Amino acid sequence: MPPPKEMDSVLANLPLRIGAYVPDDLLEDWFAPGTGMNPPSEAALTAAVSYSRRFECEFKHYPERKEGVFWKWVPAI
Repeated sequence: MPPPKEMDSVLANLPLRIGAYVPDDLLEDWFAPGTGMNPPSEAALTAAVSYSRRFECEFKHYPERKEGVFWKWVPAI
C-alpha cells in the first residue's frame, strides 16, 4: 500500500523545521511491503528517501525510536 494521498499533502505543505513522524510498521507497509520491519528493510528506507525528495523534504530513520522523520531542510541555519 503506498502512502495515503493525505501524506502527499502533509509533505507538500510542511513548514520548515517541522517534522512528520512515521512508525516503522507504516514505513514498511508504505514503501516495501513484506520486506520486514524490525528494522525496516533497506528497500523501504531507500524508497522513503526517494518519496521525501518528491516534496523537497529530507528523511532520516531513527532505529532507537522505531520511526522515520520527514522534514523540510532549512538552508543556512
